[in-house]
Amino acid sequence: QVQLLESGGGSVQAGGSLKLSCAASGHIFGSWDDCGMGWYRQSPGKERELVAHMYPDGTTTYVDSVKGRFTFSRDNGKSTLDLQMINRKTEDTGVYYCAVDVRVGSSACARAQRRWGQGTQVTVSS
Repeated sequence: QVQLLESGGGSVQAGGSLKLSCAASGHIFGSWDDCGMGWYRQSPGKERELVAHMYPDGTTTYVDSVKGRFTFSRDNGKSTLDLQMINRKTEDTGVYYCAVDVRVGSSACARAQRRWGQGTQVTVSS
């Protein structure tokens, strides 16, 4: 059973930095059943959106609004995912979730199951 636990949320002033971490259990990053992982954000009154994605080979992509400010990394040995955020903006406020896509049996990644963490609140004040 895959379990994810985020940590590192809190309050920060605009322009500040914050790092979120996600500890995974029951899943090995980069393994055959790894179909990718991501950090999502749900801002007040908005839909949950993907802000950073990592493919199994470690390639990362970012939504335009966070490019150059957010860095998504993983530590395979520790089974952790980190999201380093610098130069925070008030619009970065929201609940941040990590998620991993896990292959089901021998099916393709298109049918992977997404597992979510419980989320961690980040508030950026001006």
